[in-house]
Amino acid sequence: METEKIQELSTFALEMATASEKATLSHFRERIKIDNKLEEGFDPVTEGDREAERIMRQMIETRYPGHSIHGEEYGTKQGSEPYTWVLDPIDGTRSFIAGTMTWTTLIGLEFEDKPVIGVMHQPYVGETFFGTPEGAWLLRGGKKRQLKVNPAPDLANAFGTTTAPHLYDTSEKEKFLNNMRASLRNIRYDADAYFFALLAAGHVDIALDADLQAYDIAPLIPIIEGAGGIVSTWSGESARLGGDIIAAASRELYDEALALLE
Repeated sequence: METEKIQELSTFALEMATASEKATLSHFRERIKIDNKLEEGFDPVTEGDREAERIMRQMIETRYPGHSIHGEEYGTKQGSEPYTWVLDPIDGTRSFIAGTMTWTTLIGLEFEDKPVIGVMHQPYVGETFFGTPEGAWLLRGGKKRQLKVNPAPDLANAFGTTTAPHLYDTSEKEKFLNNMRASLRNIRYDADAYFFALLAAGHVDIALDADLQAYDIAPLIPIIEGAGGIVSTWSGESARLGGDIIAAASRELYDEALALLE
């Protein structure tokens, strides 16, 4: 993609993040109806999720009618051009329901099946992380700061993160998490997409998650890679379709972490 096109589409992605605020913030820390998508288990969704995605989809369909859309709440619309928008209107709905501030809006753009633009927006805190092939940045308080990873020298000195231990629901996954706990200097829980952005910002060294969907991780890839980080599945494949995901602030940390799977 040409630089001019990247700038145009990244500006549009940021416009969608701002436009979705009226849906998410109007429901945040309010008494809201919570629906469960599952017959067994708990996968919550609120009208804030649905309304925010409707706003963004309408913007895409108006501005770029030939683009495909893959969203968490309303599925896939196939377009005629090699662009696909990947939308997660509220990543971390459990956090949203609980009134904590680690939920985010995720917006990604893929060109010919490659993630090229990513936005992670937290309107209550007032932070927007975004990445393109030209780099990654944080927007906050009217200021723009370029992001760069800041890796620890090894796992023994590294800060690791993951959303929740119960997601490691096989013996192999549980063993990997236990090995990571024993190897890391510290591990933190329950911040979903925020952890991957904080890795790009230089505050976290390893970010892990299990069983992610494409819309949970594809928008974060340009942010991580734009800041100099590495992200893939645990088997070393592209992270764009989801699965068991690892991000690392350096190749050395990445290799050291994945060696614990062997």
